[in-house]
Amino acid sequence: MTWVLDPAIHMWVAIIILAATMVSYAWERATLEMTSLALIVVLLVWFHLFPLPDAEGHNRLNAMRLLSGFANPTLYAVLALLVMGQAMVQTGALNSMTRLFVSIARRRRYLSVITVVVAVLAVSAFLNNTPVVIMFIPIMQVLAQRLRWSPSRLMMPLSFAAILGGATTLIGSSTNLLVSGVLVAEGLPAIGIFDITPIGLIMAAVGALYVVFILPKLLPDRGGLADTLRTEGKQFIAEIDVTPNSPLIGGQAVAGQYRALRDVTVRLIQRGPRTILPPFEGTVLQAGDMLIVAATRTALTDALTRNAGFLLAGGEPMAPDAESHGREESDHVLAETMIAPASRMIDQTIGMVGFRRRFGCIVLGIQRRGRMTRQRMGEIRLQAGDVLLITGHRADVNALRANPDLVLMSWAIKELPRPRRAPVAAAVFAATVIVVASGILPLSVAALTGAVVMIASGCLNIRQATRALDRTIFLLVGATLALSTVMETTGAAAYLASLVTVGIAGNDPVVAMIALFAIVAVATNMLSNNACAVLFTPIAINLAFQLGVDPMVMAITVLFAANCSFITPIGYQTNLLVMGPGHYRFSDFARAGSPLALLMWLVFSLVAPYYFGFL
Repeated sequence: MTWVLDPAIHMWVAIIILAATMVSYAWERATLEMTSLALIVVLLVWFHLFPLPDAEGHNRLNAMRLLSGFANPTLYAVLALLVMGQAMVQTGALNSMTRLFVSIARRRRYLSVITVVVAVLAVSAFLNNTPVVIMFIPIMQVLAQRLRWSPSRLMMPLSFAAILGGATTLIGSSTNLLVSGVLVAEGLPAIGIFDITPIGLIMAAVGALYVVFILPKLLPDRGGLADTLRTEGKQFIAEIDVTPNSPLIGGQAVAGQYRALRDVTVRLIQRGPRTILPPFEGTVLQAGDMLIVAATRTALTDALTRNAGFLLAGGEPMAPDAESHGREESDHVLAETMIAPASRMIDQTIGMVGFRRRFGCIVLGIQRRGRMTRQRMGEIRLQAGDVLLITGHRADVNALRANPDLVLMSWAIKELPRPRRAPVAAAVFAATVIVVASGILPLSVAALTGAVVMIASGCLNIRQATRALDRTIFLLVGATLALSTVMETTGAAAYLASLVTVGIAGNDPVVAMIALFAIVAVATNMLSNNACAVLFTPIAINLAFQLGVDPMVMAITVLFAANCSFITPIGYQTNLLVMGPGHYRFSDFARAGSPLALLMWLVFSLVAPYYFGFL
C-alpha cells in the first residue's frame, strides 16, 4: 500500500534526512558504514510507501533510481584506481620516486614534505586528482615511516594539495569542466584552459603554506605509527653471502658503510678462516665473503627485492624449491614469528631445527632484545622471545599458527614486492593516465581496464585486488549519491540554493561574489563538488545578469568555491581515498579543513575583486 503526498512534504523530508545524515556522520556514534546503510534503507522505505509520481504516474524515486549510485561510473573508477595503486605498491614500481623523496627527508624533514606537496600541486593541475593521490599515497606512507610521523599527519595534506592544484587550470578537475559546460549550455563562452590560473596559483600557493606548516599540527597522531615502529624499528641479525656473481663484489666501505647495503649495518665479515671486525675502512668485498649484518625489516626486504641471492638462512640459499613450482609468485609473504616459552626449539640453531625442511619457510633474520651478537646466524642458539623474520608462501606461513613452538605475529604478515613486474605496472598506470588525459576513454572505463590488465599481467592477484577495495568508500559514495538524487528530484537542493542567495541580488557585485563563494563552499561539503557546480552555476549566471556583470565572473566564483571540499570526506573523492590510510574520522576533516576553506575564502575575497576589475 502506498500514499501520495504533497511534493513539498517530500522536499522537507529530504532536508531533514540530509541534516540527520550530516549530524550522524560528524557525531560518529555509528560507523560511517552503518550510517550509510541506514540512509539507504530510510530512503528506500520512505519513497516506496510515499512515492513521488511523475506526469505518467511512475515513481520518480523508486528503488532502481535510488540504488543507481552503486552503479555510478565514478564509484567504480575510484575502486579500480585503488586496485591499480595496490599493484604499484605490490610491484615496488614507485621505489625510485620514493627513494628520491626519502633521500631528501634524511637531510631536511620539511623539505621532503614541501617537495611532495609541490609535485602533487603541479601534477594535479593537468591530470585527474584521483590517480595522482593514488600514486602518492604509498610515497606518503614511506615518508611517514622515515620522519617517524603518523600517516594521519600526511595523508590529508596529500588530498588537499591535489584539490588545490586541480583548481589552477580548467582541465585540473571535473568540477571546472562542469562549470564551463553549463556556461556553454546557456549559450555563453566557455572558460579557457588558463583563464582561472592567475587566481588559482595565488590560492594554491597560500593553501600550500597552510598544508605544509599548519595542517599536520592540527591532525591527530592516530593509528599506524605504533605498528609501523614496532615492525620497522626492530633490528634483525642476518647473513649476506657474497656469491661469485654478486653486485657486492668490489664494494668498498665509506665511513664504515657499504653503498650497496644502504640502511644495513655490517657487524663482521667472515673471509675464510679470517674474521674482519669494524671499522672496515679500505676493506673491499670479495667473492666468498660472508657478512653478518644488523638491519630493520624494511632494509632486509629491500636487499631481498634487489637480489634474492643475497640472503642466506643457516646455509640455505634463497632459491625457490621444487615444491613451490606452480604456486603464484605473488603469494610469497614476509612475516615474523616468535619462539614461544617452553618451545622445543629453544637452545637449537636454525640448522638444527631444519626450518625450511619442516615448515617450507626460510629464516631471513633473528631479532633478540637486550643484546646484539656478531655470531653467524646459523650458529645462534634460539631463546624464548626471539623473533624470526621469515619468508615463504602464504599457506606455509599460515600453517605456523597451529605450531605450539611458535607464535605467528599476524599483524606482521606482508606480501613481498615483485620488482620484475614493476615496469609492467608502471606502464599500465602511465597508459591509463595518458588515455584519460587525452580524452580517448573516460576515467571509469580506463581505470577498470587498467585494473584488469594489472591482475591479468600478474602485478597482483585477485585476493590482493579484493583487499585493496574499501567498503567504506563503496557504501559512503553510493548512499550520498542516492541522497543527492533525492535532493535534486524533490527540489530540496534548488530550494536551499535559492534560499541562501535571495539576499544577494540587492548588493553590489563584490559583496555578491564574496557571499556566493561562501555559500557554495559550504554546500560543496554537504553534497559534492560536481553537484554544486551543476546546481549553482545557473543561479550564478542569473545573479550576474541581475547585477549587470559578466556571467564569467560569477561562474568562476562558483568554480573556485566548489573546489573547497576540505570540511568533509564526502565533499571530494580524494578525501575518501585517504580516510583509510590516514585512519581519519569524519570530524577530523571538519577540524583541519575548515580553517583552509576559510583561508581560501579570504584569499579569493582579496584577490578576485582586483583581478576582475571591480576595485
